[in-house]
Amino acid sequence: MLFEEAGFLQLLSSETYAMLRSFFFAIGMFVALVGGSLLQVERIVLTSHGDLVGRDLFGLLRINGFNERIVDPPDWAPFSLMAIGAVTLLYSCALPARRQSRG
Repeated sequence: MLFEEAGFLQLLSSETYAMLRSFFFAIGMFVALVGGSLLQVERIVLTSHGDLVGRDLFGLLRINGFNERIVDPPDWAPFSLMAIGAVTLLYSCALPARRQSRG
């Protein structure tokens, strides 16, 4: 790997390495849980009491006439998020095994 050839992993202390592992685990868990929760809903309606700026977030967010934001995820979004989260979780669990095999 590129980072291993450059000696990047040798610069990391054990505490930093554990923190990176925890960070990837948390991000993977969050993305997988968001994907799982999107399996249960058809759309999400968020009500706001202030003025809403009309920003379109990759076609997922729209604003209706009642000052509500509507998040309407496509059919593929939950499965993609769960897959990305699962791969990230597996990567975070495999990190210590690679570190121990080098020593």
